[in-house]
Amino acid sequence: MFDHCLYFNTTALARRLEREWTEAFEGFELTPPQGFMLRAVLERPGSLQRELAELLAIARPTATRVLDGLEARGYVERRRTEDDGREVAIVPTARAVAIRMALDAASATVTSRIKRTLGGEAFVDTVSRLRTARATLG
Repeated sequence: MFDHCLYFNTTALARRLEREWTEAFEGFELTPPQGFMLRAVLERPGSLQRELAELLAIARPTATRVLDGLEARGYVERRRTEDDGREVAIVPTARAVAIRMALDAASATVTSRIKRTLGGEAFVDTVSRLRTARATLG
């Protein structure tokens, strides 16, 4: 019935992937959105909140909620920028830096498992096509 429905198939896939990433990040007491946001902050310390929202393709209010959770857990700090006191840079705390390698390893494990299941070429092709569709639909 829904074999050719993009919405149905991507949503079903998203629910399945949500379970995978929830399991991967549960040892850190992070949700998947928090885990990905923290990885972005660790990769790009000092990024502005709006830059992180753009990078993760989420709305600014969503980024605010995710960052609130990370801040409450002691993983990030918000710092006013020197250039513009209205802007806030997001920086990882020592606690976040301490788990970076383990967090990256947990992510790599999930990615490797999915690649093995789908096959390497199919994995790369699927991600590429999804990114193209996302960009095209804007």
